[in-house]
Amino acid sequence: MWSGAWSGALSGVFDLPWWGYIVYALVVTHITIAAVTIFLHRHQAHRALDLHPLPSHFFRFWLWLTTGMLTKTWTAIHRKHHAKCETKEDPHSPQIFGIKKVFWEGAELYRQEGRNKETMERYGYGTPDDWLERHVYSHDRIGVSSLLVLNFILFGFAGIAIWAVQMIWIPLFAAGVVNGIGHYWGYRNFQPEDASRNVVPWGILIGGEELHNNHHAYATSARLSNRWYEFDIGWLYIRILETLGLAQVKKIAPQLKLDTAKTRCDLSTLQAVVTHRYEVLAKYAKSLRRTCTEEMRELKARAVSVDGAALKRWLHIDAAALPEQERARRDEVLNHSKKLSTIYAMREELAAVWQRSSASKEQLVHQLEDWCRRAEASGIAALQDFSKRLRCYA
Repeated sequence: MWSGAWSGALSGVFDLPWWGYIVYALVVTHITIAAVTIFLHRHQAHRALDLHPLPSHFFRFWLWLTTGMLTKTWTAIHRKHHAKCETKEDPHSPQIFGIKKVFWEGAELYRQEGRNKETMERYGYGTPDDWLERHVYSHDRIGVSSLLVLNFILFGFAGIAIWAVQMIWIPLFAAGVVNGIGHYWGYRNFQPEDASRNVVPWGILIGGEELHNNHHAYATSARLSNRWYEFDIGWLYIRILETLGLAQVKKIAPQLKLDTAKTRCDLSTLQAVVTHRYEVLAKYAKSLRRTCTEEMRELKARAVSVDGAALKRWLHIDAAALPEQERARRDEVLNHSKKLSTIYAMREELAAVWQRSSASKEQLVHQLEDWCRRAEASGIAALQDFSKRLRCYA
């Protein structure tokens, strides 16, 4: 009798089939992911939406219970990541620390930066500072320890295994996959001044954070999906909260509009180009891809060695971001091809339109019109077509 009672106590309140424990673990870890992407990321770090106190307090409690993360710490580190992206001051760039370091030790990099008082003071502004935050949620170990006890009461030793999964979920997917792979591997819709990538077009497992390149292009957008084939489940949850009156979206990424009747650049063209600057550069590289490939074949026929991957990288990264030794390789290749030299120079000049903040709007419009005129006189068909489309931006 005593052994049966003891066995029942160790098995927990609920005795589920094996797949029931898996379903439960997936549900609770997904709620944690939703709390991170909706509350910490889009609401706190970027102010892309306002949350009603009800979901806001729930997310704060849930994150304290399941991760022990402090709102101010997470927010400050993420804001610094955007401000110092891919530099030595970036808390977790795989371009600086290496992909293995960020993927496997991303949580340690997070903890290390969390001890930086300057980061907390400079980037942690506007986060909750009420009695609960100071006296309850600041005690992170109490939260995760409470979860361990609760899991054991509910499921016995199986609950301890579920707790272990919950503890590793955010360090693996948020710190490892998003911060690591999201700046190392994947596809790019836009070309911001960093190495951000969309890991996959379906943001389900990590709540939409898979669409990391989209986020870096429009950091204050509450919606991370941008193309018709992309899906952001975090955005779905936000829309549900908004329908229930529990959230209010403040900003989403603007959609590009074209006026095919336009033949000259005007102020609306300039505004559209500046607003969609990362998309402009991405479309430029894509439009000139075939021309560059054909020119590479001609260079190889003339026994000129050209690294296709390097050439692609040069068209996707600003000149200032290239290592010094790579700039020398770039200059050597461009000296052998007037066409490639023109394509590269025009790319840099186009980017300069939104980088010269001292110029007046009228001067920038004139500069953009002059760029289009020279692009259409270049004799490069793909560049001419790109310029004509650019004039239609509205």
